[in-house]
Amino acid sequence: MATAVFIWPSAAIGDALSAEKGVTQASLSTASIPARTFGKCHSGGGLNCVVDGDTFWIDGEKIRIADIDTPETHPARCAEEARLGNAATDRLQVLLNAGAFELQPINRDTDRYGRKLRIVMRNGQSLGGVLVSEGLARNYEGGRRDGWCA
Repeated sequence: MATAVFIWPSAAIGDALSAEKGVTQASLSTASIPARTFGKCHSGGGLNCVVDGDTFWIDGEKIRIADIDTPETHPARCAEEARLGNAATDRLQVLLNAGAFELQPINRDTDRYGRKLRIVMRNGQSLGGVLVSEGLARNYEGGRRDGWCA
């Protein structure tokens, strides 16, 4: 099986492709996102990849899922957190790859790391809520977050 590798020489080309698909950086504030294929990425920016269970990149924009908290993976603080964090990351990738979804803004546009804060919805259901129902995330409404290690 052959693998294709695409290298984007400039942000302008990526922006043009996003605009061509009907989604621009500005529209990520309240957007219906057509189906995409999400890979995994663990640090730097990217086009359409999952960082961890509550963070992903889409069209060069980093999104933090605002209604949940998932275990850390970079680095995890204990073996159980690593296990749950990896499972949450894998599950988010599956959920994002399952088809079109919506990004809904909250009362703040970005967090202290510059990530866009959004609730990810499909057919009226929060994808974060799916992770919570499967034991891979906790509801998050702001404030201090508890650790995942006993």
